[in-house]
Amino acid sequence: MPFRRLPLLSLVSLLLVALLAGCGSDAATERMPGDPITADEAEVLSGLLYRDFKAGGADFVVSAPYAENAVVTLTGEIDFAQGIGRAQGVTSYGDERPDDTRTLFFTTQDLWYGDVPGLSDALAAAGLPDASYVRRPIATTSATGTASLIDVLVQLVPRLSARAADDPRSFLERDYTWQGTKSVNGDLASLFRSSTGTTIAVAADSHLLLQYVTRLPDQDFDVTITLTDHGERAIELPSDAETVTAADHPEIADAIGV
Repeated sequence: MPFRRLPLLSLVSLLLVALLAGCGSDAATERMPGDPITADEAEVLSGLLYRDFKAGGADFVVSAPYAENAVVTLTGEIDFAQGIGRAQGVTSYGDERPDDTRTLFFTTQDLWYGDVPGLSDALAAAGLPDASYVRRPIATTSATGTASLIDVLVQLVPRLSARAADDPRSFLERDYTWQGTKSVNGDLASLFRSSTGTTIAVAADSHLLLQYVTRLPDQDFDVTITLTDHGERAIELPSDAETVTAADHPEIADAIGV
């Protein structure tokens, strides 16, 4: 799947600026978008990613309009406890070209590509048994100092959870603001924005993360991640028998462009 290459970003830093949550009881009766968060909101937001982790997982949709009329969309589910996800990746070009679709599995270290055109032919030409997936390490950088968009996106999703809560004071010390409320897939959400412009929608009732919108460094488009149906997940990765490893057969990975 052709994905635009991006300057490498610090994914950990990107996620840490996004831990915002719902309104607290000390909120003023009348508030204006852009008002600072309250102490109660800081308390709620400090545990946002930890609550996501304790919930176990969620369904997700990631949308990245990386070029004019072109959008990459990942639709799948994530097991936050194990850091494992699966998704259908679709590139829509907005013109006469058909959508480009791949099946993806990922951990925090590796990425599996399925439905790759030319894979069976490349394996046969190399005298290798047929396989449904190509597995390679997630690219955090390359010789040119870049990472592909798909690598960035699949690293973002697992990091929408954390194994411990943060200190509420850290959010009060930064310029987080309240931005109002909206409905996300029928759920009422409180909106917050970090000093870097990242916007977070947090469920008013459960205080779970519903939506995360951020501008990637040195890019002119926003990435939107929407979470639904929080709960435990059990995702089985492709077996070794149905997988060819790019590290063992780099010529295969090069031939099919993954």
